[in-house]
Amino acid sequence: MEYFPPPLFKQGPSARVRLTFFVTVSLALFIVDAHFGATKTIRQIIGTGLYPLQQIATLPIRVGRDVLGYVRQVAELKLENEALVQQKLVDQEKLHRYQILQTENEKLRHLLKIANSLQVKRTIIAEIISDANDPFSHKVIINKGSLHGVQEGMPVIDELGLQGQVTLTYPAKSEISLITDKEQIVPVESLRTGFRTILHGGVQGGQLELRFTSANADIQPNDLLVTSGLDKLYPRGIPVARVVSVSKSPGSHFLQIVCQPIAGVDKHRFLLILETSAPPEDTESDTPKPQEAPPNNQPTETTGQG
Repeated sequence: MEYFPPPLFKQGPSARVRLTFFVTVSLALFIVDAHFGATKTIRQIIGTGLYPLQQIATLPIRVGRDVLGYVRQVAELKLENEALVQQKLVDQEKLHRYQILQTENEKLRHLLKIANSLQVKRTIIAEIISDANDPFSHKVIINKGSLHGVQEGMPVIDELGLQGQVTLTYPAKSEISLITDKEQIVPVESLRTGFRTILHGGVQGGQLELRFTSANADIQPNDLLVTSGLDKLYPRGIPVARVVSVSKSPGSHFLQIVCQPIAGVDKHRFLLILETSAPPEDTESDTPKPQEAPPNNQPTETTGQG
């Protein structure tokens, strides 16, 4: 029986011989491929067969890269969204401020136009800075006072009509009593008929009323009441109020007339103070004064006849 060594210990060509063989084969393949492209098809077949394995091998890397990119993109979008929300709030605040300034600018232009059209000595534009401390009165505080030429009694208007009058002055601010205040009265006349009467404030709900108006007076709802100018305080023709309702209680000799102020007594921020012309001084009569009688001790001159 012939003895053979176990396969584990079977000896083949030496490592040097195998290295030389494979190097020679590799060089031959390089030369053949370089000159004839003989292995191009083989490489394409092998590459096509290995492509799924390559995709599977690189799948964790690509998935990890995509996940990191998604997380980074979500974080960037979140920061961008927060920045856009912040910018939107800033833009809305700027837009709101711009709209307020535009509205105030239009009101100031209208006030200046009214000031130029009024036949008054001087006008002063003032801004309301607060309401009066008394909750039972309709008064506001403005930012102009005696240092700016404001005096007590000056009428105050806005771009719509009469607001009230200056009732108290300080060096840098003044108090305005609105026409809706219970202590304010305004001489008015109906623009439709010329009927003259007195308008009183203090009605509940910020309205006005005509008191002690005869039952046969020609007053109708929607009549416009303007200043009559009889008090020499308010210039004539300033819109004051519009008649809302006219009624009569049984057994009463007077009408109950409720009016709505024309001016925005609780809406507008800028007011126009009017300095009306001083009332004309009394002029001396053109009638000559009688001559004074001469004193008793002064002799009178007589003409004698010769």
